[in-house]
Amino acid sequence: MTRDLPALERCAGDVDRFQREYWARTPLHRPGADPAAFADLFSLADVDHLVSSASLRTPAFRLIKDGVTIPASRFTKSGRVGSRPLSDLADSGRIYELFEDGATIVLQSLHRFWAPLTRFCRDLELALTHPVQVNVYVTPPAARGLGVHHDGHDVFVLQVHGRKQWDVYGTGDQGGQGRRLIATELAPGDVLYIPRAFPHAARTTATASVHLTVGMVTTTWRDALRRSVDRVLDDPAYAEPLPMGYADDPAALTAGLSAHMGELSRRLDKLDAAPVAEDLARRFWSSRPPLLTRQLAQLLTLDQIHDGTVVRRRRGSVLRLDREGGALVVQLGDRRLRMPSRLE
Repeated sequence: MTRDLPALERCAGDVDRFQREYWARTPLHRPGADPAAFADLFSLADVDHLVSSASLRTPAFRLIKDGVTIPASRFTKSGRVGSRPLSDLADSGRIYELFEDGATIVLQSLHRFWAPLTRFCRDLELALTHPVQVNVYVTPPAARGLGVHHDGHDVFVLQVHGRKQWDVYGTGDQGGQGRRLIATELAPGDVLYIPRAFPHAARTTATASVHLTVGMVTTTWRDALRRSVDRVLDDPAYAEPLPMGYADDPAALTAGLSAHMGELSRRLDKLDAAPVAEDLARRFWSSRPPLLTRQLAQLLTLDQIHDGTVVRRRRGSVLRLDREGGALVVQLGDRRLRMPSRLE
């Protein structure tokens, strides 16, 4: 079954080909053979549950229509949790009325609290080593949420219910809209990959639509190079102020900048890239929070553990082994343990 495949393969199909031909390069439409391919992740019934019964609060959801965000005051209400007054609770009746009138419901950052999507995003993160997030877009028939726009990160669009027409464009001059590359109607089980900065728009026709937008917040070569430069610029010598009166003498400032740029270039030539690469990798792994499904039940049974207890690594957990000097360092997401190297 499709749902038994690794998360990246569920989205991209042939992973090697996807990395070689499409990743960060060009959009891809993958028709799905199984209409229920993503039914285990989210469904129309799950939308109903969250909107009607979960007491959602903004900004966990928003409504948009024809490219315009609807003011939250039109679909929220006041209430109390314990003794604390709230003013941003979802008003289910108003949300359904606005949906019937053509508004798209956007459920934001569901990877933070919807377990199937939490696990799915973590599986993708472990394969990509880039952070992953997910929003859900619920659009009524014959409606449009956002106009032509582009995202600052790559996305997989996973169609889970109904159909939606998509147009994806190339990037034109100055990052504007170029020629249309893809014009297709996504059906349940279909996938659309859109790299960052590629303009796109979507609309429904005869049926309502529910799709997942899985965003991959990529670390770029620009990010890596900026961290390299920052290592050199951390030298206190670069914290000295510009000369007095520099704004009155651009020529002198130009000469000074040229000298400093030359020195910066020489120091960058001697910079060891390995510590920068290790720091980037450590930064990713240490920012992955643990997935603590069933943790309460496990805490309540700790006293039952004995020498014969069989334990296993929790699905989606981070485990990295590194050597630092004579010690073994175990990276467990947001925790690091140091222990003798003989325990590796």
